[in-house]
Amino acid sequence: QVQLVESGGGLVQPGGSLRLSCAASGRIFRINVMGWYRQAPGKERELAAEITSDGKTNYVDSVKGRFTISRDNAENTVYLQMNSLKPEDTAVYYCKLRLVVTGSLLPRDYWGQGTQVTVSS
Repeated sequence: QVQLVESGGGLVQPGGSLRLSCAASGRIFRINVMGWYRQAPGKERELAAEITSDGKTNYVDSVKGRFTISRDNAENTVYLQMNSLKPEDTAVYYCKLRLVVTGSLLPRDYWGQGTQVTVSS
């Protein structure tokens, strides 16, 4: 019913930047919250940033001032601009969308396939 496609990961040096994208397609009626989670090796998955349908944002403390989440409602796409990257930002990044599919009443969560971000010199 819904497909999420992520792009934009890769290898970058400390202090560099990357921009992640997550595009959703399918029988989408409404997208409530769009977010980016990350999972480093040996660690639990954590929320990095999220944005509500009215544009309110929330960031984990470790990325505040460096990462910016945004969304394009017309394109059902969420972005994560990551600046001043640090080695500790290395992780697999997953987008998660809480949305309502056409013909349904309740929202549910959909996850992207994950994209690797490696920060290393």
